[in-house]
Amino acid sequence: MTARYTRPLNWPLALGIPALLVFGLLLLEFTNLDMWLARLAYDSRARQFLGRHSAFLEDVLHDRAKQAVIVIGLLAVAAFLGSMVLARLKPWRRELGCVVLSMALATSFVTPLKAVTEVQCPWSLTQFGGTETYSKVFESRPATDHPGRCWPGGHAATGFTLFALYFALRDRRPRLARAAFGVALGLGIVFSVGRMLQGAHFFSHNVWTAVFCWWICLGAYRLVLYRRPATCALAASLSTRS
Repeated sequence: MTARYTRPLNWPLALGIPALLVFGLLLLEFTNLDMWLARLAYDSRARQFLGRHSAFLEDVLHDRAKQAVIVIGLLAVAAFLGSMVLARLKPWRRELGCVVLSMALATSFVTPLKAVTEVQCPWSLTQFGGTETYSKVFESRPATDHPGRCWPGGHAATGFTLFALYFALRDRRPRLARAAFGVALGLGIVFSVGRMLQGAHFFSHNVWTAVFCWWICLGAYRLVLYRRPATCALAASLSTRS
C-alpha cells in the first residue's frame, strides 16, 4: 500500500479570501456600484447594451464556450468510468471523481437559486429599456408577472467550475494546478464581463458565483482528496511496517 501525500493547504487563506469577498458583497448592497457599472455597458442613444446583439459574445463566448466546458465535464466522466477498467487511469480515479463531483455541484446549484431569488437581469429593467423594477439581491422583489432568473450568474459558473481542475491537480502536479487555477479564474472573468456587456448580469452576480464555485470545489476536495499530513505520515508508517 502506498500512502498518498496531500500538499499542505492554507485553510485560513482558502476560506478567508472568499469570506472577505462575501463581506465586500454585503457592503456593496449599500452602494450603487452594480447599477453604475451596468450603465457603463449601456448605450443610451441606441437604447441597448453594447454587446446585446454581438455575434461573438453570444455565439462564441457564450454558446461555444459553454459547450466546450460541457465537453470537459463529459470527458471527466468518461475518464472516471474508464479508471475502473484501465490501468493507466486507475491511479487518478479519486482525482477524476473529485472533478466530476465538483463540476456537477458547481453548475447544478445555479438554476435552483435563480428560481428562489428571482433577481431581474439588467436588460429587463426600466433603466435599460425593459419593464421590470430594479431591486438588489437581498431586497424584497416588486410584484411582477415575469420573475427574474439572473442571480447567480450561470455563464460565470461555466468558467469558475473549472476550479475543480486546480484541486484535482494540486497534490500531484502543482505547476499544472496553478495553470488550471489561472485558466478557471480567467475564463470566469471573461465570461462574466461578456455577459455584463450583454446586459445579462450585474457585477455582483458574477462575484457571488465565483465564491460559490470556489467553496463547492474546495468542499469536494476536502471530502474526496484532502488528507492531513499527520494522517499521511501514519499511513506511510503502517505501510512500511507491513
